[in-house]
Amino acid sequence: MVKIFVGGFPLDMNELELVKIISLYGSVETIKIVRDKKTRLCKGYAFLEMTDQRAAKSVIEALHGTPIADRFFSIRLAAA
Repeated sequence: MVKIFVGGFPLDMNELELVKIISLYGSVETIKIVRDKKTRLCKGYAFLEMTDQRAAKSVIEALHGTPIADRFFSIRLAAA
């Protein structure tokens, strides 16, 4: 599996909405939207695990820098 970092999505987006967008380019195994521990509000980034390297590269090439609502996707491979 390959872990990717996804940032720049709207703060009110939930896991299902994000997976629906990302899964157009490959299978998503896990997702973790990072939230503030006290308020539970989204911090604006998430980590996803894709099934393979090709799917991860496809998502990065297709969506990095793409506008979504009033923000822009920032997608890259996560540090191991």
